[in-house]
Amino acid sequence: MVNVPNVVFKTRVRDESIGGENPFRWQDVTTDDIFKGKKIIIVALPGAFTPTCSSTHLPGFEAKYAEFKALGIDEIYCLSVNDAFVMFQWGKNLGIKNVKMLPDGNADFTRGMGMLVKKTNLGFGDRSWRYSMLVDNGEVKQIFAEAGKSDNFEEDPF
Repeated sequence: MVNVPNVVFKTRVRDESIGGENPFRWQDVTTDDIFKGKKIIIVALPGAFTPTCSSTHLPGFEAKYAEFKALGIDEIYCLSVNDAFVMFQWGKNLGIKNVKMLPDGNADFTRGMGMLVKKTNLGFGDRSWRYSMLVDNGEVKQIFAEAGKSDNFEEDPF
């Protein structure tokens, strides 16, 4: 099997010591921070607020969170080539409480996984192909990718 790429995610975390209406600060999160010594599910989606990802995929993993935990999964992360602000608002908008939102704003992780595709035909730029995977201590154990991976896929339901 293959290991996940070694990257640094640029995230925002709540820090009450900051005070005010926006008590968040930048925090770098490494691949090791997420995967080392843990069983993780990654749900990678083309974009925040897109119809299918918002109505079916992300809510589906949120609904099944307890079942995955009972099977020994430590965490579930939703990853998209979006920035930390967008990912936070998307999770908030959908009422996501358990699945962690993981911004891959520079597409470093997605590119390293070989899952970066062009969606310029939709005005999206470069995005992640839709896939999910089980990762144990940084090693990809299983990956499930939507069929037809290609740039500017005409039949993409978003």
